[in-house]
Amino acid sequence: MGTTTRVAVWQCRPRPRNPQGNLRRLDETCAAAAARQADVLVTPEMFITGYGLRPNEVVRFAEDAGGKTETAVAEIARRQHIAIVYGYPERAGGRVYNAATLIGADGVVRGRHRKVHLFGDLDRSLFSQNTDPPAAFDFDGARVGMLICYDVEFPEAVRHLAVSGARTVLVPTANMKGYDEVPQLLVRARAYENGCGVAYANYCGADDVFEYGGLSIICGPGGEVLAQASADREELLVADVPGESAATYLADRRADLYG
Repeated sequence: MGTTTRVAVWQCRPRPRNPQGNLRRLDETCAAAAARQADVLVTPEMFITGYGLRPNEVVRFAEDAGGKTETAVAEIARRQHIAIVYGYPERAGGRVYNAATLIGADGVVRGRHRKVHLFGDLDRSLFSQNTDPPAAFDFDGARVGMLICYDVEFPEAVRHLAVSGARTVLVPTANMKGYDEVPQLLVRARAYENGCGVAYANYCGADDVFEYGGLSIICGPGGEVLAQASADREELLVADVPGESAATYLADRRADLYG
């Protein structure tokens, strides 16, 4: 990744409880994104297993970092020559976290994130809350960060990544119908106020728990919409996200007064 990152965001229908089927369609979509010269593909929240699960299913599907799913996604990344952001339930220390991993086109893990802000009773019944702040990390000449769904709605989360040097924030999400203000307003605001690109990958359609709102979006560092999906169709968005910052707010903020 150079000064401009070509980001692909995949808006798809959920297929819960079908990790092998989801890996197969991930392979196909990575091939399509790579054919459009994308550097990285972002999938929706908990893509491997689906988001609308029950507590016993989360425990059953949970894996350690570095497990069989990570190995399978790394093989896809190498074969299709594209980096991948994917989500899954991560088991660690006797707990299960809503997690996302970024694997480079060489099959090597570049970064990990566990969801910090749990949304509603379902999230809290399924997952443990991450107590560490999100971290920016180096990725092929760029500085990027990851958040998961509800995380991006908190100004502090994106600001923390931007202050740490992230120029692009990659966000798997499972945003339900009725919360259209998130992709239409808040995601653009997070990009604008921090001078960084934001790529927000949502589901469309429904599983047996939720109906999802689509409207996946890629924003530039000025809050501009570079690409946006419809509310109800599967779509592969691809856009070039500038790496330069429009970070007036970062330069002028009074960290001496409020951190």
